[in-house]
Amino acid sequence: MSLNETPSANRIHIAFFGRRNAGKSSLVNAVTGQNMALVSDVKGTTTDPVYKAMELLPLGPVVIIDTPGFDDEGCLGEMRIERAKKVLNKTDAAVLVLDALETNYDAEHELINLFESKRIPYVIALNKYDLTEGDRGSGTGDRFESNIKNNCDNVIGKLLNNKPQSANSHFISLIPLSVKTGLNINQLKEKIAEAAIPREPQRRLVSDLIKLNDFIILVIPIDKAAPKGRLILPQQQIIRDILEAGGTAIAVRESELEQTLKNTGKKPALVITDSQVFKEVSDLVPREIPLTSFSILFARYKGFLETAVTGVKKLDSLEDGDKILICEGCTHHRQCDDIGTVKIPRLIKNYTKKEPVFIYCSGGDFPVNLSDYKLIIHCGSCMLNEREMHYRRNTADEQNIPFTNYGIAIAHIQGILKRSTAMLNY
Repeated sequence: MSLNETPSANRIHIAFFGRRNAGKSSLVNAVTGQNMALVSDVKGTTTDPVYKAMELLPLGPVVIIDTPGFDDEGCLGEMRIERAKKVLNKTDAAVLVLDALETNYDAEHELINLFESKRIPYVIALNKYDLTEGDRGSGTGDRFESNIKNNCDNVIGKLLNNKPQSANSHFISLIPLSVKTGLNINQLKEKIAEAAIPREPQRRLVSDLIKLNDFIILVIPIDKAAPKGRLILPQQQIIRDILEAGGTAIAVRESELEQTLKNTGKKPALVITDSQVFKEVSDLVPREIPLTSFSILFARYKGFLETAVTGVKKLDSLEDGDKILICEGCTHHRQCDDIGTVKIPRLIKNYTKKEPVFIYCSGGDFPVNLSDYKLIIHCGSCMLNEREMHYRRNTADEQNIPFTNYGIAIAHIQGILKRSTAMLNY
């Protein structure tokens, strides 16, 4: 990803689902105007989810996802279906692609039930409509339009089990279309945009906490774990949000913080620090200056700050042998003093005087069964969209497993959690 591109986590995720040979990949290519997905008459050509970050008007930056057929067969087929189901956990809007010549809707019913249970807005694309009797020799004008409407109403009734559409609260529309002829492709794009528009006001990282001309100090360690020649994504995003609010961002290392505070001539509106130097920064920043961390701001941004503050209390009752799941939202080369696999386990052992067992997962490999764990500690989640974080948090909540994140765990251990969340009004 280019440094100038919108991060994947901030893009709307639009996924295409359906059975094999319904035309998902062809439709993805038609909607995007690119040969993004491999197309073939052979069933099961798409064997893994395919992701493409792009601009899609009128929505703007999106991630388009093409998924394997939901009716795949055999051992490999079951694995492919499971991968398609995992995509649902990050899907903001879904397109259910249906072959207009199909009459058995078992796979589609299962998908619709999943969309509804996960509260995913969805559009049904009735593909290959040019091959149906409704589009051949049915007349023209009003009669032609009436035939199309009757055909679509009939399909909707079967797909939604003849329940009122109001009972399927996340269903947006059914669009008869044809990839081959181009019929209604633009109409589908309009309905996808309608489905993907956020239903709740968008959260901000930090701009709602500051005023025009405020200056904010960002404490960014430059150590072995820091990437060469660049800032990490959370730092980039927070700097951008400060600039959009008309604030001034001053970035310093922890070693220059004390002198910077003396040199600025007035108190900063806020100090934001990397969690790894939380204690050192807290000792240097006067109490009257608000202080928080990048990780805590991301917990708020992703909508689970209160859950994380409550969940971190589990650290105070850990016993020897208790399992802690430490999760990274991305995969990266681990350094010798990696925060997730080295620093946080060391802090926890020193704080609790216990010997818990640490299990690690990264990327998309979040386990479904969490019953073995006493606590989940997640990274800042800058690479995961809000829907996927909502899924992970809910999975833990449904199994009564406390859930927190790196910054909140470190602040709790170091006795500065109350201070570092005071201005966030969670």
